[in-house]
Amino acid sequence: MATVVGSAMAGKKKICLELKVKGIVQGVGFRPFVYHLALKHHIKGWVRNESDGVLLVIEGTADNIDAFYQGLVQDPPPLARIHSIGQRTAAVHGYNQFTIDFSRTSAGKGAAVPPDIAACSRCLGDMMNPQDRHYGYPFTNCTNCGPRFTITETVPYDRANTSMKLFPPCEACAYEYHDPADRRFHAQPVACPLCGPQVQILDHGGRPVSSGDGWLRFFWDQIGAGKIFAVKSLGGYHLACSTAEAVIAELRQRKNRPGKPLALMCRDLETVSKYCEVTETEADWLASPAAPVILLPAMEGCPLPANINPGLSTLGLMLPCTPLHHLIMQGPFDVLILTSANLSGLPMIKDDEEALASLKGIADFFLTHNRGIIQRCDDSVARVVGNRIQLHRRSRGFTPAPVEIDFNSEAAVLGAGAEMKNTFCLLKGSQAFLSQHLGEMDTVEAEMAYLDSLNRFLRSFNFKISAVAYDMHPHYRISSLARELPAGKYYGIYHHHAHFLSCLAENGHNGKAIGVILDGTGYGTDGAVWGFEVISGDYLDFTREFFQRYTLLPGGDAAVKWPWRMALSYLRQAMGMEGLTLGRELFERQFEEEFPIVSRQLETGLQSAPTSSCGRIFDAVSAILGICYRNTYEGQAAVELSEMLSPRDVLLPPDPYPFVIKEKQIDFCPMFPELLSDMKSGKNKVLAARRFHDTVVKAVAAAVQMSAEETGLRTVALSGGTWLNPYLVQKTRDLLKEQKFQVLLHSNVPPNDGGLSLGQAAAAYWRWKKDVPGNPDEIEQH
Repeated sequence: MATVVGSAMAGKKKICLELKVKGIVQGVGFRPFVYHLALKHHIKGWVRNESDGVLLVIEGTADNIDAFYQGLVQDPPPLARIHSIGQRTAAVHGYNQFTIDFSRTSAGKGAAVPPDIAACSRCLGDMMNPQDRHYGYPFTNCTNCGPRFTITETVPYDRANTSMKLFPPCEACAYEYHDPADRRFHAQPVACPLCGPQVQILDHGGRPVSSGDGWLRFFWDQIGAGKIFAVKSLGGYHLACSTAEAVIAELRQRKNRPGKPLALMCRDLETVSKYCEVTETEADWLASPAAPVILLPAMEGCPLPANINPGLSTLGLMLPCTPLHHLIMQGPFDVLILTSANLSGLPMIKDDEEALASLKGIADFFLTHNRGIIQRCDDSVARVVGNRIQLHRRSRGFTPAPVEIDFNSEAAVLGAGAEMKNTFCLLKGSQAFLSQHLGEMDTVEAEMAYLDSLNRFLRSFNFKISAVAYDMHPHYRISSLARELPAGKYYGIYHHHAHFLSCLAENGHNGKAIGVILDGTGYGTDGAVWGFEVISGDYLDFTREFFQRYTLLPGGDAAVKWPWRMALSYLRQAMGMEGLTLGRELFERQFEEEFPIVSRQLETGLQSAPTSSCGRIFDAVSAILGICYRNTYEGQAAVELSEMLSPRDVLLPPDPYPFVIKEKQIDFCPMFPELLSDMKSGKNKVLAARRFHDTVVKAVAAAVQMSAEETGLRTVALSGGTWLNPYLVQKTRDLLKEQKFQVLLHSNVPPNDGGLSLGQAAAAYWRWKKDVPGNPDEIEQH
């Protein structure tokens, strides 16, 4: 940020400055703030939105301008983020007032559209006040809250560039919009019942069944009768229903979602505390402007049905984020199911016609409205670990706010992202702009949604891509798509290197470091499936220091779906024929037909690729303990295994099983006989689960220590989806700190594949900067 106006300017001489403010300064009340600040300090001139930020021309005495500048920098609106202020001296014009000028579009775009912002208390007060003209209106907003990213087509952020352009403001709304003393002054989505969007409820055939004042009562009555609603929210459709066990079972059957946990919306924080243990930090995040879903430990004896979160000890809860949701939650239900309505593997549904077609047979009714969604945007999901936020999914409320990095990219670089949990990342200057969560990329619909979002980002920031980074996996659709984009150079980045660099970039570490990358699947330099990697390196290159000893994936992807297959693979590797015999005792009864096939695959190696995946050993242990034999959603076995442990278990002393590190390989085979012995002796599963976690922690710390002795490095970055395990990340962090390592963790981006694009973009920039040749055929060399 530019230096503030210095004391050398102090005096009574009238001067004129032109200031260009960049950052999140549109749609957050920045121009009204500037207007009032100018009046306070007797400044004349004007302010306006431009495509690349906010432009101010300020005229006054040097003393007054200095005071104005101090206020601008030190006390901006709560939701604003000033990234830079450019300034130059201009000729004194002799302005006699300060005004807000019309917005201008320029060739050099680059203004950051703010994220969607949860409804503020004053707007909610208006909505609940029978004497206010916004009473009961589900689209009430002001300068400090409301939709932003999801309704914006392009910059500058003005009503004409949003889906609100179809709703000309009435006289009263126009008066508020133009009144400098009103908090709706220049609030672009300003609306009321007379001029704004309207709610309508349709049946499953698309026929109106309720509108006007009766829609809310109709919704409550039908929810109480066990009906399922598709609800048009900020960034797409959700499915809503009551928390009655039978209704949830019906929802799961209709949506073919047998085990994946369902998100809940609670009326308020008091309601949250009825069902979950919640800390002050967690409460603050729930009630924050981002309003994410927060994963919380369920209260002992929680009265909610177990089929909300089968096999888990946590619940994903959020508070109402829009006036519409607040109205819904004012009725007879203090908690409702509110989960994404997208079909498995497909993008979030945002358009009304698509919702009616795709959700027919799932939703009984559609609670919709006529304000268009420009950018689909799913709910963000997070957990608080040790008073630090850990994002599982970065989307609504966070996107497209940039992540600050500690180097200055002269090139516009795209990190195309991963095949699953996809986000892309645009890197320019000292900022990384990650897209909203886009999900899986293995369908035509996903590709179309990806390109739509990417093109909107490129237009908004006026990006002309200099370099594209993509995952090295030879069969990823996203990698093929990335290489078709127009750019100067193309760089294939190995999956685990990208994870490593994502953590380095987020933490502003530009030197060499050790990385511990634990996840489920990533293409390695030898063509194998990696996933338990200790590496060293920097933005340009990496060395694989240690890795888990390879184990066979019997049946390939089938072993990812069926954890018992991985259990059998590890048992055979660890104990030979005895392991197969023990596996037969554990699994043959449930899998009588498949068991001999899997056994032969392990004996012959047919259809059984080697893997070092951390996710697969979690699957194996989960199956051996009888926790999960089939993954009905990604990571189910590992999540259910980890959720057997409570936050209190972190405080217990470690009690690991044996393992061996030899010739750069971490071998967990010695663990399995003792694990089975624990099971046979009747020790409880929680103890075995904790001992297994402690084994992974101890193995990581030992491999890091040996890597440090080899490399001399003392900084360790932890990345990959396995680090979403709160016990594992806390225990490992604490042990490494005891060993005097600096530990880097994720906070602003997810450690899973949702944060991978940042690391890809960082790698591509440094290769571009060092003039490393790009190669569009690089993928085919491996």
